[in-house]
Amino acid sequence: MRTIWLASYPKSGNTWFRMLLANLASDSDTPADINELPRRGHIASSREPFDHVTLLDSGLLTDDEIDSLRPLVHAELAQGNLDDEDNIDTEAPPVHFIKTHDAYTRTVTGEPLLAGRLGADGAILIVRDPRDVASSWANHQSCSLDDAITFMNSNNAEMSGGRRDRIFNQFRQILPGWSGYIESWLEQRDIPIHLVRYEDMKADTAMSLARALAFARYDVSLDAIKRAVRLADFTELQRQERAKGFREAPRAQRDGNFFRRGEAGAWREELTPEQVARIENEHAPMMRRLGYVPVTSGKRAISG
Repeated sequence: MRTIWLASYPKSGNTWFRMLLANLASDSDTPADINELPRRGHIASSREPFDHVTLLDSGLLTDDEIDSLRPLVHAELAQGNLDDEDNIDTEAPPVHFIKTHDAYTRTVTGEPLLAGRLGADGAILIVRDPRDVASSWANHQSCSLDDAITFMNSNNAEMSGGRRDRIFNQFRQILPGWSGYIESWLEQRDIPIHLVRYEDMKADTAMSLARALAFARYDVSLDAIKRAVRLADFTELQRQERAKGFREAPRAQRDGNFFRRGEAGAWREELTPEQVARIENEHAPMMRRLGYVPVTSGKRAISG
């Protein structure tokens, strides 16, 4: 089975992409349950698979000690060495998609944190206009827009998952700024990359999904893709969240805010000109590289 990372800076459409895959894998014409997304072995930063493979209690290790062992763990997992129901399912798709918010970094010994070509056959890198990411991240973290922008502009930020029994159930994930995160994936040469823009997914979801699946060598019919797109419509995700909450949402959002708007270009209504300038002055070069046009004329935006 091939392994493909689903890599993205937070709030860029990773969960929506996973819902598309969940509906694609189902034979039912009923939308997949947003709370039935597989987790064990399907999120790169999860603590449980690490403990399973290493036979260690990761709660006793430092972040650096954990990072030094993660390449070995990801290489083992890519070989299918996780004895659970997800890996013994004979009807499972031919590709193992794993969500990651980790930047493509290396350990202190120079090994790729995600094990390079030993950890995966490739990566689908999902990107989104940073001006829209800012609003979504502020909502996700229940913080101000200015604080969200400060986080996105920091080249040494990191995040962890929610708490369980007073221990984070996910390891730290290094986020060297919005631009730095994307650059880390685009500039590595260990594994091939397929770039997906959130805005293109919104404009033509079926075509964007089809191209990503072709990259992953996941052979599926166009009719099946169109069915998955219909079943994972954003309004359906919102309906489910309002009805029963979303278990992957932060605790403060469990009343129905994770699938917030899902729009492209909503930043025009939500950000002040000063906030737009802060984002563009920091990220104009990468924005242009990805086709996001700056609208301000800050110093770095001009020279980028």
